[in-house]
Amino acid sequence: MTAPGGVTTPRLTPSRRPLAVLYSRNASAVIGRGFRVIRSQNWIILVSGFFEPVFYLLSLGVGLGTLVGQVEGPGGTTVSYAAYIAPALLAVSAMNGAVYDSTWNVFFKMTFGKLYQGMLSTSLGPLDVAVGEIVMALVRGALYAVGFTGVMVVFGLAQSAWTLLLIPAAVLVAFGFASFGMAVTSYMKTFQQMDIVTFVMMPMFLFSATFYPLSVYPEPIRWVVQALPLWHGVELMRQLSVGVLTGETALHLLYYVVMIVIGLALTTSRLRALFLK
Repeated sequence: MTAPGGVTTPRLTPSRRPLAVLYSRNASAVIGRGFRVIRSQNWIILVSGFFEPVFYLLSLGVGLGTLVGQVEGPGGTTVSYAAYIAPALLAVSAMNGAVYDSTWNVFFKMTFGKLYQGMLSTSLGPLDVAVGEIVMALVRGALYAVGFTGVMVVFGLAQSAWTLLLIPAAVLVAFGFASFGMAVTSYMKTFQQMDIVTFVMMPMFLFSATFYPLSVYPEPIRWVVQALPLWHGVELMRQLSVGVLTGETALHLLYYVVMIVIGLALTTSRLRALFLK
């Protein structure tokens, strides 16, 4: 392209410019920074979230489970109460790890550390930052999933060879919550607003058929519960734990794929709107 005065300037491809603004293919820089922070921080904080579902399993699954006895699992299979709630608690563990990293951690970086402003002043794009932070949240969720699956094996709650798929399934659950959690956090401005995260997570944990079947609810309430993301994670884990896969399994997987795509799109757009004005 020849400019006035005969100076030749390189032609930019219009179709590539928008993508280059969003993504420079360097999310590994954000991930590398995240691992350096993990090495230098207090590991007690990192592993503390693992114990909550284990305590629930010991108190309700093993303790109360001796009074409950056998219950009906996916596909009409009969399992112990501990084996019934263990996969559900694995989904909760993956959710907790991912949500903590993608909400409170991101909130401090965004609001107080001003970290993302610095990142986006370099060649990094908002999608690089979003992918990097979400991957770090997945690492935490995956660690919790591996640890809790090991607890299930120790207690004899692994019902089939399909149990090995619980770990990648837990990572998928964590991915969904992490991508959506970071998008929601980008709208938060105060600590009081961040309390909304706990306000939403606690009822979802208690009412997503974690400890009892969906059939205990009246039909209108069932529709509400089935719309919750944790319910899909709980059902997916239960089906995999006993090796009963149906069309509903694909529906649960699709739910999280859609959740991930929407979460990534919202997060990228919010980071761009906030820091690339």
